[in-house]
Parts: sequence; structure tokens; C-alpha cells
Amino acid sequence: MAIVDLIMPKLGESIMEATILHWNKKPGDHVKMDETVLEIATDKVDSEVPSTAEGIIDELLYGENDVVPVGTVIARIRSVNGVEDQPIVTATPAATAETTAVVRDSNVDIPYQPFQPATFTPKTSGARFYSPLVLNIAANEGISLSDLEKIPGTGNEGRVTKKDILQWIETRQTTGATEQATTPVQTVAEPQTSVIPVETTPVESTELAPESTFGDNVEVIEMDRTRRLIAKHMVESQRTSAHVTSFTECDVTNMVLWREKIKAGFEKQEGEKITFTPLFIEAVIRCIKKHPWLNASVEGDKIIIRKDINIGMATALPNGNLIVPVIQEADLLNLTGLAKKVNRLADAARNNRLRPDDTQNGTFTITNVGTFGSLMGTPIINQPQVAILAIGTIKKRPVVVETKQGDSIAIRHMMYLSLSYDHRIVDGSLGATFLSAVAHEMENFDINRSI
Repeated sequence: MAIVDLIMPKLGESIMEATILHWNKKPGDHVKMDETVLEIATDKVDSEVPSTAEGIIDELLYGENDVVPVGTVIARIRSVNGVEDQPIVTATPAATAETTAVVRDSNVDIPYQPFQPATFTPKTSGARFYSPLVLNIAANEGISLSDLEKIPGTGNEGRVTKKDILQWIETRQTTGATEQATTPVQTVAEPQTSVIPVETTPVESTELAPESTFGDNVEVIEMDRTRRLIAKHMVESQRTSAHVTSFTECDVTNMVLWREKIKAGFEKQEGEKITFTPLFIEAVIRCIKKHPWLNASVEGDKIIIRKDINIGMATALPNGNLIVPVIQEADLLNLTGLAKKVNRLADAARNNRLRPDDTQNGTFTITNVGTFGSLMGTPIINQPQVAILAIGTIKKRPVVVETKQGDSIAIRHMMYLSLSYDHRIVDGSLGATFLSAVAHEMENFDINRSI
């Protein structure tokens, strides 16, 4: 009976570690091939890790809430399909990142060694690698590169993991508070020097207010992990970008009538429903090509214009949380391709089947606040992007229309659009021009176009 190592899978180009949320199996449990063994989470998305063999769970090497580097053995499965005369395979760090299972033959007479986490000597050179998550935490906590170099790393090849840096921050705060409390006040006069005095800020208390301050007739709910990430991301976005929002209204009558006319045939022909979302995305893509600065990001004093157009679509989850799946290279898809991609990502988001890659590398985001009846909204930019478009609900309204016979009042399908943009690089003229261009594309939708 062979032992199969279950490896923390690769979760995207920039993701080097993941947190174990929940083990669905425990030692001694039977597991089938591709059956979910555990649930993991990154700072982007939650995922399920399936079994790479059928057999009995032999041991779990990490606990819930542990942060584990990609490519690390996290569990061992005693496979029911024995492998004859198979030598032990020792995976290198480079190989394990791409490997999902390592098989060892239990018939080989080699004494079993219990799992011991590898220890690495931390690197101290400036070439030390740091994951984007670790760098983001360091930036938020004001940790300099020199301090970062001093943090011992327990990750692959001595890399600093999220757990390492958070533990270092906690230790620093505790040590700092202790030193401040125990340092005696100097009463002896010191000789005058030319050193400029530095104003110090008192350490803020991290103690929580007692529950009695909430009152008696309340319900206190602890934020779940996803809600905490959303809250942090939104606050950081407003702290990073100078938000400005512009508004316009849009007559989408042609779009509404066209969809109503073809939706049954489209579903029969393509096996997919067509919503308004791919139509909106199609219009946005055309306008981004004319105004590429809306498809950019800011890094220091540099403006990075993104050549790929990857459209994020904010999606509400059944539990009330929000996630933004990304349509990669959306400009290369036709309307049918966009419709299928939108439906697949929306379904995967609502059923917790998104892959980590499905939420990465967005360059522009659309949020349909009209889905819940809102006329308009002032959305928060999805960093590191520089703009986000909010689409309001479509309502019939009497409006003045121009005809060859003169002005008249007609019932039209009207909608408000609002664009929040980063005023560091997008001025009001560009933001308003782009927004007007999107409205123009939607209003001039070809009602006679074919599927």
C-alpha cells in the first residue's frame, strides 16, 4: 500500500502561500479520488483542494489557520492502489510548486520518518524574495526593507511568510509597549547637544471596549474572513487614491429591445442565457481602446498603461459578501464569448468554485448596482486599478426625444452610469469624456445586429 503526499497546489503566478481554513477529513477517514480534503484561502479567493488518490487519510501535517507555502506537503494518504517497486521520490522546492502528488512505495524496507518541518537559514542579502502579500503587509505597517531583512523566514528557501511577518509585528508591538512602560524617567540634566528633538506619538491602546458599551439590546456579529478582507481593501483604496465620481444618464432602449428579441434564440443556439452584462462590457472595451489611461495603474511616480484589457465584474455572493471575478483579455472575445465567460464566472463565484487565477490581474471593473434596484452609486476603486464603472437599474421614463418632425415626449428605457476614478492621473475632463463615450456606445447600440 503506497503513501501519497498531498501537496499545497499552485494558486496563481503571484500567490506563494495559502491559509488552511478547514479540514474536511481527519486521520483514518476514507477519501475518494478528487474528493475535497480541505478548504484553503488566499488574499484573493477561497478554494477547495481535492484528493490526488483514493485511500485512507494517514496524517494531517498542518492545522486549521496555518499559513502554508505553495508546494509543501500538507497531508499523507495511504493509497488503496499500491505501487510496486516504486522508489522514493524526493521533490525539490522548484518541482513541488508544479506537483500535486509524490508517491512512495511502502514495500521498500526504509524506516518511516515522522514529518519534521524544514528549517532554513534566513537570507540577509538585498536579493531576498518577498511575496506581494508580505510586501503589502510591510507597506501597511511601515516596515522598512532593512527591518524586513531581519525577519526570520520559515517558508520555502527561508522566505518570509504571512505568519512570520504578523508574528514579528506582534512581537515588536509587545516589546515596544514593554520598553516604554519600564524605561525610567531621566531626572539628571543632560548636556546640551545639537540633536533635533523628535516629537513622539503615544502608543494607541489595542484593547477592545468591554461588551457592555454596546448596550443590552444589540447583536454582536464577528466579521468573517472575507468581510475583513473586503473592509481592509476598501479602506486601503480610499487611502491610496483620490476618488472622484462623475455621473451621466443613458438611453438603452435599443439594447433592451434587441435583447428581448434575441434572448430565446440565443439560448437555443448557444445553450447560454444572455444578460445585459456582456453588452455593457462590450461597450466599455471599445471606449478603453480610445482612452487607454482608464486601463492603467499607478506605481510611485509612474503610470503603467495596461495593454491587456481584463474586465472585473463585481459579483454579490449568497452570504452577502462580494468578489470580483476577472474576464482575462476580454477584448479578444466576441459577444458570445463574453456571455459564456460572464455566466461561467458568476456561477463559479456563487457556488464557491472560483480558481485563484479567476480573480487576478483585473485592469478595469464594472459593478451593476442596478441589480438590487439602485439608481446609481459611488463605487470604490478596485486597487491597483484607476477606475470603476457603476451601472444603475434600467427604468422606463418619459423623456424628450428629437425627431425629424421636432421634439416629442416618449417612453424610453433609461439608466444612470457613474464612474469613480483616481484623480492622481485621471482628471475630470478625461473621466467625463470616457463616461460620455460609454453612454454613447450604449445609446447607439445596433438594434438590427445579428447574434
